[in-house]
Amino acid sequence: MGLAGKNALVTGAGGALGRASALQFAAAGAAVACCDLNETAARDTAAAISAVGGRAVALGGDVSDPDACRTMIDQAAARLGGLQILFNNAGLLLPDDAGPVDTPLDCWEQTLAVNLTGVFLCCKYGIPHLQAAGGGSIVNTASMVALVGSVFPQLAYTAAKGGVVALTREIAVQYARANIRCNALCPGPVRTAMTEPFLGDPPRWRSRQAFIPAGRMGTPEEIAATVVFLADDTAGFLTGAVLPVDGGISAAYVASNLEGRL
Repeated sequence: MGLAGKNALVTGAGGALGRASALQFAAAGAAVACCDLNETAARDTAAAISAVGGRAVALGGDVSDPDACRTMIDQAAARLGGLQILFNNAGLLLPDDAGPVDTPLDCWEQTLAVNLTGVFLCCKYGIPHLQAAGGGSIVNTASMVALVGSVFPQLAYTAAKGGVVALTREIAVQYARANIRCNALCPGPVRTAMTEPFLGDPPRWRSRQAFIPAGRMGTPEEIAATVVFLADDTAGFLTGAVLPVDGGISAAYVASNLEGRL
């Protein structure tokens, strides 16, 4: 795969998956706009790319704020000389996200604002730059919980990621003949700063591990490799896809609880 001459924008570039993807985009030859609410973290990712000879710029911005999001994307396009790739990856998972009765309204609203509205805004303001470039690729980070119900309730997160899948399909259909592809990535469990509060406890992790056919969590680098594949022109006939990268979770039938009882 090669992305020489392409410019990629990565949101959430200061986190584990965003950073791994930004580094792999750069390794494939792309210039990268590293964007994050935490501008210091974005700068660290850009510096890591520069340290290995890549080209990167760092930008701070809140994807859930329309003005901030538009400014961030426009600045990225101006500094790189256009955009051909959008990796809409910024997201959050709040600790009080539970079931419908217990999830606070502010948790619901904040989660949807970042995880769903943020993706919408990045597409809203990013697609005109892809059109100006003659086409491009959009990869939206959803989640395996958009495909299967979770036994560990996280209703707002699940609803937002389900919305990302629907949004992705709609954009793919609308823009296919404009040479813009749009696909959704559905990662399974990956040990990151976001998942550490939920998976860092050994008994809790063991209970989840039992449901993963691969028997382990994925790595940010494994997920990032799929992102780069989806962005590359070699995947040029792939659009509207919802791709689980989850160690087999969404393909598995679990007929028992952890002790094997029906």
